[in-house]
Amino acid sequence: MKSNHDQCPRRQFLAGMLAAGLGTAAEMSGKSMSAIRNQDFYHDGKFLADKAKDTYFSMMRGFGYPISPRLKSELWVVDFSLGDFARVGMAGIFWYNDKATNVFGHEIFLLPGQMIVEHSHVETAKAKPKMESWHPRHGSVYCFGETGGDIPAGVVLPKSQEQFITVRKCTEVPTGDILTLNRVTAKHFMMGGPSGGIVSEYASFHDNDGLRFTNPGVKF
Repeated sequence: MKSNHDQCPRRQFLAGMLAAGLGTAAEMSGKSMSAIRNQDFYHDGKFLADKAKDTYFSMMRGFGYPISPRLKSELWVVDFSLGDFARVGMAGIFWYNDKATNVFGHEIFLLPGQMIVEHSHVETAKAKPKMESWHPRHGSVYCFGETGGDIPAGVVLPKSQEQFITVRKCTEVPTGDILTLNRVTAKHFMMGGPSGGIVSEYASFHDNDGLRFTNPGVKF
């Protein structure tokens, strides 16, 4: 699915990918995902985190997103130990996470079509179930959960996750809009839009022990 607000960011993203040597002009003449090959992020079965970071930094530069020294040093990337990074993975940075004030600030980075695996947040000994809102600053995302509409035409769920997806209502969230989880403990996941997405997350205190993934193979 295409929308007008995505066209310029997509061109910027493609230019960044070309500059990073991650695809030829022929490979990138169609969808931007064609420049992102899963095999480029693995060697002998090992996930190449540095290569993944470089790809996100290329996306950031394409969007004109500032890469501060703190971001460069603290950005983390994951493939959830699933070996399908081009389709299932993410990058992020925790700007702020404080139990005393119950405040959490997080930036999420998603490549085009890349999925954060389905999950929920439950109560722990340290915290109540996490509540969160998502605010795309660049690009767009598709948020899946208990509320929303049908999956838009052209949005393809990763085959590696199909059997573990339990919520299929979808809301497209473009640059500048905001969406809030409909209720605590609700299962949800997110996918990058056609040009990827950079998303500010506002939430209550995050305790990793409260994460519950529907895919039992996930390691985080």
